[in-house]
Amino acid sequence: MHIWVITVGEPVPVDVNSRDRPHRTGLLTRSLERRGIRTTWWTSSFDHFRKKHLASDHSLIKLGPLLTIRMLRGCGYSTNISLSRLRDHRQLAVHFAREAENSEPPGVIISAWPTIELSTAAVQYGKRHNVPVILDMRDMWPDIFIESLPPGFRYPGKILLKRLFREASRTCAAAAAVTGITDAFVDWGVRKAGRKRTVRDISFPMGYPKEDFSKDEIREAESFWDDLGIYAGKGFVACFLGSFGRQLDVECLIQAARILKNRRRSIKFVLCGAGDYLERYRRMADDVPEVIFPGWIDAATMHVLMRRSSVGLDPLPNRYDFLATINNKAIEYMSAGLPVISSPRNGVLHDLLKRKACGAGYASGNAEELATLLSAIRDSPDQLKTWSRNAAALFEETFVAEKVYDRMSAYLEDFATSVNP
Repeated sequence: MHIWVITVGEPVPVDVNSRDRPHRTGLLTRSLERRGIRTTWWTSSFDHFRKKHLASDHSLIKLGPLLTIRMLRGCGYSTNISLSRLRDHRQLAVHFAREAENSEPPGVIISAWPTIELSTAAVQYGKRHNVPVILDMRDMWPDIFIESLPPGFRYPGKILLKRLFREASRTCAAAAAVTGITDAFVDWGVRKAGRKRTVRDISFPMGYPKEDFSKDEIREAESFWDDLGIYAGKGFVACFLGSFGRQLDVECLIQAARILKNRRRSIKFVLCGAGDYLERYRRMADDVPEVIFPGWIDAATMHVLMRRSSVGLDPLPNRYDFLATINNKAIEYMSAGLPVISSPRNGVLHDLLKRKACGAGYASGNAEELATLLSAIRDSPDQLKTWSRNAAALFEETFVAEKVYDRMSAYLEDFATSVNP
């Protein structure tokens, strides 16, 4: 059996010295390998996080007998929201269409959404070669493009993006099935297809791996945090692991830290990651020494930080696509038994945290409410311990990567078998 997975914007395991942790497709390919299934991962040569190319041209890299990486080279882009990124996605779709025709057809294809362009090219290939294509919904493109615009620009935006909306609907309608990171995402994809949901339209949550690190990696990470004054079992630490872009409300975290500083409440905010807004946030927090920006950190350093933290911060915007998701950040926190403090106070994630008693929410952009919430948690150690136990239990029950992606792999294998017995 041979399966194609199509995903861009994830770490690609082509550098043996890389410490990047695998994301959804990287973990899925590991699971497919464990099941003895030959897999080709079509992706971009462009490193979405570091904004650099990993290869000078299209590349084929074999990582063992079962996994092949097919990297396609587009123009790349310097910022995530740009015409260059849209042009890059179009180029990748064109390159995929050409390269795929010269490749052995698989039994089934699963294509991550986004990108729309690559998913469209995959569906078109599937029609020509009688290969079923499953769309894995991870982000609600192009709908969120309109939501990102100021209110006065949304109607003109719909007109300008009319072709992209039509393409999205046609592609979803032509797919053999829809999967997604939550039921709400699957339902969105099915609605986009203009049909009713079937037993083949299944959600698979984001999974997080139980990773083992060497003693040297842990020792190095512990030294890193010791040097920054983040010690094990000392003080209340609220951590954030993510990217500094325009979507997540990191500014609210900084404002809450300033409020707590003025109240003389000892809480440290450790905000990790990189992104277009990082320097802006650093300047914003110049007068708040309790806010620490370590920059981008590797998986082992994240592992140690989460186990030295008290809660994990997840400042999602009050937008319908975020309300429909349980994002990887929240699951990552739960893997370390960290209660999740998220915004807004509604949506799929908030309801889960409330139902399972493993975190709490605050109103989007309300720094005063966040500061008060963190202060109350700091003063309630018994509740914090209960939330921590519940978070760890929920992770084990629902989000362990090996369990999630083994189920997803079995689904793909069954799908391919049922279509091509």
